[in-house]
Parts: sequence; structure tokens; C-alpha cells
Amino acid sequence: MITAKEIMNTTFHSLHPETSVAEALLLFKKASEEEKRRVFGMMVIDDQARLVGILSMYDLLLFMQPKHVQIWGEMSDIDISGLLDTISAKTKDIRVSDIMTTDVLTIDGDAHIFTVLELMNRKHIRRLPVTKSEKVLGIVYISDLFFHLVEQMT
Repeated sequence: MITAKEIMNTTFHSLHPETSVAEALLLFKKASEEEKRRVFGMMVIDDQARLVGILSMYDLLLFMQPKHVQIWGEMSDIDISGLLDTISAKTKDIRVSDIMTTDVLTIDGDAHIFTVLELMNRKHIRRLPVTKSEKVLGIVYISDLFFHLVEQMT
């Protein structure tokens, strides 16, 4: 039986809940450079080493999106540089804990690989933390799961 702990990554980048969004953006950039691939989400871990959330590219894009964009129409007459300056200034005062996803699904390391696959497919998630007693052991990325299955099938 292949389990989550056999396909999880045990090295991962994480954020602290009190990190500013400005610093988090820099950490996303740095992590992507270190990994030599784009990093789209990071676990948020508190001082007691507990998983308290995930900050994803989606969370950051929701934060960056102007609140009234749907009523502005095409936005061709809006000065985008002014909007970006405003958003950039706000990132210094907003904390990761203010915009992160707190309802995080996790899985036990002994979960069967197809249980992991079913959960990730059903919930449309790309990363799944592997935990034991609220402590993070690793993370399963959908791409790693996919390529593990491909390797087994070919």
C-alpha cells in the first residue's frame, strides 16, 4: 500500500501568521527562485509549530483585486499604476493571518494514495498538508501525486 508519507515532500517553505503580506510576496519570490519552479502556496505555521492556515496565490490575488472591479466595466480609463501603488502600500500593514485560508484540509501520513487523490480531486486542491497532532510532517502536491502514479503505470 502506497501512503501519503511515501509521496509527501518533507522540505517546504512556510510563513508565520504575523508576517506582513509585503514580506510574504518577497518570500514567495525567493522560494520560487530556490525551488527553480513557481511556488503557488505556503503553509502558515505558528510559534508552537502548528498549522494554522495556508496562503495561496488565490488568496493573494483576491487581496490585490480592486473591490469594485465588477462595476467599473472595462477599466480602460482607470490608472492601473495608481491602483498598484495603493495595493503595494497596503501590503505592509496587512498580515498573512488577515488573508490566509484557515479552513485547511489535512491528511494523515498513513492515508492510502487513492484516498489522497480522491480528496484532492473532490475538493479541487493542489496541495495537502500531512499532519499528526496538528504538527506538519510534509505536504503532498497534486503534481507529485500525478507523476508518482504515472511512474507506477508506465
